[in-house]
Amino acid sequence: MGNEVLVREVLEDFETSSLPDPEKVLLRFVDRVNHHSPDITAEDMQPLYAAGWDDEQIFYAITVCSLFNFYNRWIDATGVHPLSEEAHREGGKRSAMTGYVRK
Repeated sequence: MGNEVLVREVLEDFETSSLPDPEKVLLRFVDRVNHHSPDITAEDMQPLYAAGWDDEQIFYAITVCSLFNFYNRWIDATGVHPLSEEAHREGGKRSAMTGYVRK
């Protein structure tokens, strides 16, 4: 994203943030994946398609959401200490430049 102000806005309330509407639609769906995944139907996909997202992108969003849920539960249950704000910031910069794959 390259914009720390936007990131803060999104973390506080993505609905009132300056995030573009297609991304807000996707985050609404990801929230549904987080809290109501057994209830998701084909009808839930329609706003995503209308916003320009395709099946591959939707699948990727579901996968990322699911993996973060797994990782967060694993970290919580094993007692891994939380990262500092600075460590999160540096990790975000690294991910923005290279993605999640390390070479």
